[in-house]
Amino acid sequence: MQTANPASPLTILVDADACPVKEEVYKVASRHKVPVSIVSNSPFRVPLSPLVTRVVVDDGFDAADDWIAERAGPQTIVITADILLADRCVKAGASVLAHNGKPFTANSIGGAIATRAIMADLRAGGDIVGGPPPFSKSDRSRFLSALDEALVRLSRR
Repeated sequence: MQTANPASPLTILVDADACPVKEEVYKVASRHKVPVSIVSNSPFRVPLSPLVTRVVVDDGFDAADDWIAERAGPQTIVITADILLADRCVKAGASVLAHNGKPFTANSIGGAIATRAIMADLRAGGDIVGGPPPFSKSDRSRFLSALDEALVRLSRR
């Protein structure tokens, strides 16, 4: 059984309700011995590991987002596809990754928010139907690489 490195304040927070890369997070976190909090509005299975904590919040609007944002900081990696949550976490100094491995940064978050707003307006007007492309094997691979790189970078700080 592995335990977290007591000298390492690194942590991973996962916005888990619709996260397709939870297994990959467990794998990388275990290799680096970094604790993970899996945050959701409803309970589901997580591995029995001292590194993995399941956090079930109430079903209030943005309850999971609020829990994550309140704990995000410079030694935190947040995994989310929620652009508004990503913005809150970037502002708190956290490293933020989308499920496809794309980082949200101070330089990129404004454009992501603007694109989100434009797409919402177009959908509301009935101009666009559909969603993002299907999650692919290359997305999963890119995510694994990006998470590993982020953990290495933060551990060197």
